[in-house]
Amino acid sequence: MGHHMSSYLTLLRQNRNFRNLWLATLISYTGDWFNLLASAALIANLTNSGTAISYLFLARFLPLFFFSPFTGVLADRYDRKWILIVADLLRAVTVLGFLIVYFTRQTWLLYLLTVIQFSLSALFAPTHAAVIPNLVEEKDLVTANALDGFTWSTMLAFGALLGGIAAAVLGIAAAFVIDAATFVLSAWFIHQITGPTRRDEPTGEPRGLLDFVDGLRYLRSRRFILVISLVKTGAALIWGGINVLEIPMATNVFPIGASGAITLSIFYAINGVGSGLGPIVARRWLGDSRKATMWAITGSFILLTVGVYWLGVAGSLPEAVAATLTRTLGGGVLWVFSSALLQTLVEDRFRGRVFAFEFAMFTLAQSVATIWAGVAQDNLGLSVRQVLLTLSGVALVVTCGWIIFQTALARRAALQPSTPPPA
Repeated sequence: MGHHMSSYLTLLRQNRNFRNLWLATLISYTGDWFNLLASAALIANLTNSGTAISYLFLARFLPLFFFSPFTGVLADRYDRKWILIVADLLRAVTVLGFLIVYFTRQTWLLYLLTVIQFSLSALFAPTHAAVIPNLVEEKDLVTANALDGFTWSTMLAFGALLGGIAAAVLGIAAAFVIDAATFVLSAWFIHQITGPTRRDEPTGEPRGLLDFVDGLRYLRSRRFILVISLVKTGAALIWGGINVLEIPMATNVFPIGASGAITLSIFYAINGVGSGLGPIVARRWLGDSRKATMWAITGSFILLTVGVYWLGVAGSLPEAVAATLTRTLGGGVLWVFSSALLQTLVEDRFRGRVFAFEFAMFTLAQSVATIWAGVAQDNLGLSVRQVLLTLSGVALVVTCGWIIFQTALARRAALQPSTPPPA
């Protein structure tokens, strides 16, 4: 483990450009939690309505789906470094706008600003994924993505706590100011990146929607890449509803105390631990090769399936925690290894559009699973356990589909040993 841990530190120490991107990401993830908790607290104070809070999450999800295809075109046509900087600075201004909501108590403005903020996030996320291969060597892609995943997981485990304390101690308005400051600081670190952030200069004049269609044609003609770009979509159909289900699991099934808040915090902490450790452990066992990556994705789907089913039949809180750890180990591995594989396979001039497509489809699948989890409980009369078991059935189907795909790929490779998997 020591050798692998040192590789992460070596990458940060020796690669100044990636180190600046990583520091920007670390700071930005922290601010995201400040914003989420402050926004939820503000909407709860303004409306005291559960439906209003669900609309807040909808306002965060939908822009990611609708705008990602167009932002992917921008990431492939313009300087990725400056796209990231502009997205950060505009998000800082947008987040400061939440102070107007705080003082005027205009709920509609909160939704509007949330839509604007996450439209800008739809610009940042695929560009961030597309720029990593421009900053690190191909042999370090799994290391870079594992480090990024571990950073996200750490902020999931600890960032929510910091955000909650800031909102409670300093107030909601202060939490928004801190969030805006994190975006400015993130932009400053990205500005320190030197050198090109793309390999291929775009050709021809910008064509808007036609550029996006070219990206779809690229995916259609490279089915292996298309399948890899849909891996997170399949996983989101499995884990997308868990965020909804963890709340009644904590409050009704395994509550600690009157509200179950302690149980929910335990679930969130385990989510962070599992998704952060999974890629690190998998990389130590399997390595970074293409074959290892495929096996890592297979194992992650199996862990997801087992974890969701186990959560559905868990008879105690320790069992539910173990199931959550199993599920999130798989989720973390899947996220990191599928991202690294895409970054290796996709040509630089199409990378922004491919990651935007992946991001949009993942967000759509997550939204569908989230809605299903709520509707199944409220309108179909299913218990939390029954909904979890239906999700485990979905997981089994998705896992079998992936195994069939990988088996067919291996059989074809065996017949043509000198031919690599098609890009």
